[in-house]
Amino acid sequence: MPPGGGGPMKDCEYSQISTHSSSPMESPHKKKKIAARRKWEVFPGRNKFFCNGRIMMARQTGVFYLTLILILVTSGLFFAFDCPYLAVKITPAIPVVGGILFFFVMGTLLRTSFSDPGVLPRATPDEAADLERQIDIANGTSSGGYRPPPRTKEVIINGQTVKLKYCFTCKIFRPPRASHCSLCDNCVERFDHHCPWVGNCVGKRNYRFFYMFILSLSFLTVFIFAFVITHVILRSQQTGFLNALKDSPASVLEAVVCFFSVWSIVGLSGFHTYLISSNQTTNEDIKGSWSNKRGKENYNPYSYGNIFTNCCVALCGPISPSLIDRRGYIQPDTPQPAAPSNGIAAYGATQSQSDMAAATPLLQSEPSLTSDELHLPGKPGLGTPCTSLTLGQPTPPSSMPNLAAEAALTDILPLKEEHVGHQFLTPEEAPSPPRMLAGSPLAHSRTMHVLGLASQDSLHEDSVRGLVKLSSV
Repeated sequence: MPPGGGGPMKDCEYSQISTHSSSPMESPHKKKKIAARRKWEVFPGRNKFFCNGRIMMARQTGVFYLTLILILVTSGLFFAFDCPYLAVKITPAIPVVGGILFFFVMGTLLRTSFSDPGVLPRATPDEAADLERQIDIANGTSSGGYRPPPRTKEVIINGQTVKLKYCFTCKIFRPPRASHCSLCDNCVERFDHHCPWVGNCVGKRNYRFFYMFILSLSFLTVFIFAFVITHVILRSQQTGFLNALKDSPASVLEAVVCFFSVWSIVGLSGFHTYLISSNQTTNEDIKGSWSNKRGKENYNPYSYGNIFTNCCVALCGPISPSLIDRRGYIQPDTPQPAAPSNGIAAYGATQSQSDMAAATPLLQSEPSLTSDELHLPGKPGLGTPCTSLTLGQPTPPSSMPNLAAEAALTDILPLKEEHVGHQFLTPEEAPSPPRMLAGSPLAHSRTMHVLGLASQDSLHEDSVRGLVKLSSV
């Protein structure tokens, strides 16, 4: 470089050397970060979840939206067209009472539709296998003939024998009063029925809200229907019946909707009032599981024998927590550290050494050769030069790979042309370090051909390539 500092070094730019290696052996214990998933994302049932698992509904929710539209439209028309007239002509308390009923109906409807009805978690594979083992033991394998495994268990509740059925989908024995919903594909505790109007199952955890919904909706429907008729009558006294209908056409629509819906809603409220008073479910009542009379054989073991007590337990008792933990996190599997590819490649090995060891059969089958055991001339790190070796002319290669191997070997072992006549060494003349050729076919030979290794049938071409690569390292 010129003394002035000019030249090509002026334009050189230094770049940061990355110490990261792409080899998996550099960081075998690194753990791959996996985004944590919540349990509702892999929930096996046919449900829909919203707001990060906080809202749980059935998959078929079309009728639920129809329920919302009917309630919102009918109530909205009532507050917009009837309440202003009624508040002036009768009392301002009418829109206040109507508003309280409307918000109570909407609150109980959403609470019923968006909550867990009491879904029972399915058995894990280990639990299912253990349960099948218990079934086989209960079935008895000592009998000679084949007996199908029992799929029911019997428990006694208040002196009444209750059968627990086995669920082939959830792989569990259902608790008393539980049933499997075919639409949601879940076992629900204290299953009452699947209600498409609320878009969810009705079970242990949301039955009270369902009952409050239909009861308050009955009051709201009767309330709107009664005051719509009152509004039409008051207007008819002033301007006539036809003019009253023309002045308030929304009242006609409200009256029609309330008239056709009030019967079914009030009837449903009365039916569930009867079920609560006797502590039964819709599923049990339809099947005729229990009798209301205590003296019969199939009396209801869940009834407290008092209407007031049954109602208090159903409406005021504690709400059991959800069993599925739908917002909990799934624990990811811990990645295992990468294992070495063979015995030679270790954590400190480079990629080239690993590839060499994998591609060289000699290094995998023969004993390892150290620098003290292998003495090759021209390589001070591998031992002192052996000047007593007399080498001859190379044998013409038969293929290109052999030519490359011998050319590399020629660089390591320099030729001495002055000793052309002596091409072989006896075992006494050539130094033979211990274990150098242990297990090799040349160990029992009287002569060793040094340069023409590729022409010897006893020593494979791969062994030569392995020696060359090892010595070059």
